[in-house]
Amino acid sequence: MDSFAKLLPLAWPYRRAVLLSIFLAVGISILWAGNLSGSLPIVKVLFQNQSLHEYVDLEISTTQAAIDQREKDIAAFGANDVEPREKAIRVQSEAARYLLQMTMIRDQLMPFVPQDRFQALALLLGLLVFATFLKGVLIYLQELVVGDVVNRTVVDLRKRCFRHALRLDYQTLSATGPSQLLSRIVNDVEILAVGLRTLLVKLIREPLKAGGCIALAFVVNWRLTLMSLFVVPLLGFAFGRMGKSLKRASHGTLETMSGLCKCLTETFDAIKVVLAFGAGRKRRRLFHETSRQYYRKSQKVVRVSSVAKPLVELMGVISVLAAVLPGAYLVLTPTDNIAGLQLSNGPMSVGELTLLYALLVGTLDSIRKLSSVYGEMKRAAAAADRVFAILNEKTRVPEPAMPRVLPRLASEIRFENIHFSYHQESVDGKMRPPALRGIDLTIQAGEVVAVIGENGSGKSTLINLLPRFMDPDQGGIFIDGVDIRAVRSSDLRRQIGLVTQETLLFDESIRENIRYGRAEATDQEIEEAAEQAHVLSFINQLPAGFDTAVGEKGQRLSGGQRQRLALARAIVRNPAILILDEATSAIDSQSEQMIHRVLKQFVGGRTVFIITHVINDTFLDLVTRIVVLDKGVVAASGSHQELLRTCPIYQRLYHASASSRAA
Repeated sequence: MDSFAKLLPLAWPYRRAVLLSIFLAVGISILWAGNLSGSLPIVKVLFQNQSLHEYVDLEISTTQAAIDQREKDIAAFGANDVEPREKAIRVQSEAARYLLQMTMIRDQLMPFVPQDRFQALALLLGLLVFATFLKGVLIYLQELVVGDVVNRTVVDLRKRCFRHALRLDYQTLSATGPSQLLSRIVNDVEILAVGLRTLLVKLIREPLKAGGCIALAFVVNWRLTLMSLFVVPLLGFAFGRMGKSLKRASHGTLETMSGLCKCLTETFDAIKVVLAFGAGRKRRRLFHETSRQYYRKSQKVVRVSSVAKPLVELMGVISVLAAVLPGAYLVLTPTDNIAGLQLSNGPMSVGELTLLYALLVGTLDSIRKLSSVYGEMKRAAAAADRVFAILNEKTRVPEPAMPRVLPRLASEIRFENIHFSYHQESVDGKMRPPALRGIDLTIQAGEVVAVIGENGSGKSTLINLLPRFMDPDQGGIFIDGVDIRAVRSSDLRRQIGLVTQETLLFDESIRENIRYGRAEATDQEIEEAAEQAHVLSFINQLPAGFDTAVGEKGQRLSGGQRQRLALARAIVRNPAILILDEATSAIDSQSEQMIHRVLKQFVGGRTVFIITHVINDTFLDLVTRIVVLDKGVVAASGSHQELLRTCPIYQRLYHASASSRAA
């Protein structure tokens, strides 16, 4: 229940609806117990050849006579008969309460009951049908109200998870992975919704129904009812043991579901590779093995949860028999005690025993329904743990408590003693080596800097620190003397435009994809940015123009078109700092030349970082300085000609690029 307690803040806005559902559940429980109570008058009318009026009058006269006799017996006790006197007084008190109840029934209820036995039976059956109909209406209304609360709460929870995930830092999100996030926000929240619906419907309604039956059973014969409850501690112990095992198994099932999502996502994201290299069989084997793991873990959940229902039914039958067998003995003997243990105020009638049996069976029915949802609740609790693990995740890039104002870049960007290590552990459990070690670098405003290095040299890591996708472990980054950790991330990123190697577009129109650069951009500004990025030539050829949907991940466009759209998105932002992260490594030479022309017009007055491991002559006329990284440190910094003379690493990279171009 601790997991569900965390949902209370989300369900709190709908507390009135929850209270209404509880009120409806109370009404359902009253009608349920009332319907079962109808067994007593029906038995009296059908099987004991007695009208209800005769039964009530007989009960009153018999009870009154018994009270009168006990008064004489009490008066006859001597001074030393303390214990018998107290016992007689207790019995007398119970008889007086019963007499009062029957008198109220005679005076207030019986005037409405026909004297004729058949008419009375017809009335009873009619009331039973009406009560059943009314109970059905209340059940419908409760399901409707709870469904609305659950659906609203689930929507709020998904929105909260998504909002919180977007606040996390890039490193944490990458470590979690899109498949895990997808599985938790979609699949786990749906499982949690099932558990929440069960909680607000069955786990409120069924205990109330059972409680109503037990309360009436106590009125009929509290001693026998108490005997039937001896199995409750045994059930609690058994469910406690099963609950821990079931929750562990449910955790394993949900983790395996994340693996299935990962397998599917990777396969269809890389479907070209799968088809081109005939990797379908390999991916099928992986999916088959993951599915088998899911099957095995799911079967463990089934095995554990399947024990609950027969266990409850067995314990329930034992519980009913613990009351009915002694009651049957009292009816058949007739007597009010067994081996000197008083179990009734007097010999029980067949009708009273039937009523007690009906009420206990009604209690058992509610408990049986609860046992059938035990597995659901534990699975939902495991899902809640996984969902709230996301919500409890803390970002490694916290926002400042008192943010400073960051003016537009005018002077310099300074990287000061930057150290950084990724927090993910390697397979053998050891931490990865530092990605950056003691970086000191100053970039003047307006410079176009190429950050060069082999794969794994730390160039992308260094530049990812600038928009605060991650924070350095040591040192700081300063823009015009202001530590970027002292300003809001949104204010910092408003000055930065980013174009990545893998062009990320959304399945929306071209216009909206460009507008991602600046949400408040007008249509005219979007069209001007598109013209500046040289994308109007292909946009005007499309039937819907700017309103053309680009498809999932921009698949309806070529690689060069996607890259130029990404550049238009950066242009409309009008950034002071432009980051090109391997932006031309995956496009054709014609598109590269076009992007070069765009940049030549656009970089004026802006600070530009071009991250690459390939030195391309096309961009050397843009670059004012080249920074060479090697194994997380700055190996060299200077112009192209200077580095060709003095930096062996740069020489090797440049000549390798030249050989590749010549080939």
